[in-house]
Amino acid sequence: MNQWVVLSGKGGTGKTSLVASFARLAGNAVLADADVDAANLAIALGAKRINDKDFYSGETAVIDSDTCTACGACLEVCRYDAIEEHDPAFSIDGLACEGCNACVLVCPTQAITLRENRAGQIMESETEFGMLVHAELGVAEDNSGKLVAEVIETAKKKADDIDAEVLLVDGPPGIGCPVHASVTGADRMLAVAEPSSSGLHDLDRLLDLADHFKVKVYVAINRYDTAPDVTDMIEKHCLEKGKEVIGRIPFDPDIPKGLCKGKVPFDAAQDSTKKAIKDLWQAWKNR
Repeated sequence: MNQWVVLSGKGGTGKTSLVASFARLAGNAVLADADVDAANLAIALGAKRINDKDFYSGETAVIDSDTCTACGACLEVCRYDAIEEHDPAFSIDGLACEGCNACVLVCPTQAITLRENRAGQIMESETEFGMLVHAELGVAEDNSGKLVAEVIETAKKKADDIDAEVLLVDGPPGIGCPVHASVTGADRMLAVAEPSSSGLHDLDRLLDLADHFKVKVYVAINRYDTAPDVTDMIEKHCLEKGKEVIGRIPFDPDIPKGLCKGKVPFDAAQDSTKKAIKDLWQAWKNR
């Protein structure tokens, strides 16, 4: 089973639309949406949820109001303004608490304990093209890298169960911790860029990240015809860095219109765009 990941140095490059299109072309594949902060591959594919489980990470302090004597010791040591004073006891704001354990150590009556924190939810859904594993990070949670790793591990098990040829990962934007988790273990990467100054800058950072993780990376330029001069600049820059541009996807207004109607991007695309996406998929696959 091969693990292929599609990434972009920034949001809005059309990465998810490409992954949704690849899903139609991939055949025997399992899909994973690693953008747990704003997962939308399930929406693009019209997925039907069939299973979910809670994801726990970190700890949050909890005060037993019956044991609390309102001495204020916890209030003095908390550096996150998580302690809320009430009459006659105290409570803890779970969104502000960092689980540092300071309040637990100073409480004279052991009224404060740390409890495992529910940080999000992992979901399994059925699509027309196979199983999709995705997730939703909880409000104010900062464990997205761990959640991404869990999503991919769950997807790997699903892929092994059905002997899938490919695990296709729709990665998060940027180059931060969630991206590191989505790249780990990948056999190859497709970096999707847009023809803009910020697109070139963020693509450059992503290519450096791929080198750091020693993942073979190829480049595709989406909406290349909206700024041909910048597209040429990106291709020249990739050539200088020894990276191959294997596809150019034209701007296609029918794709966002189709998404609004619940159509898979590939099905909504114009014939010229379909051909470009097919050629890109085959080029990436054959490499």
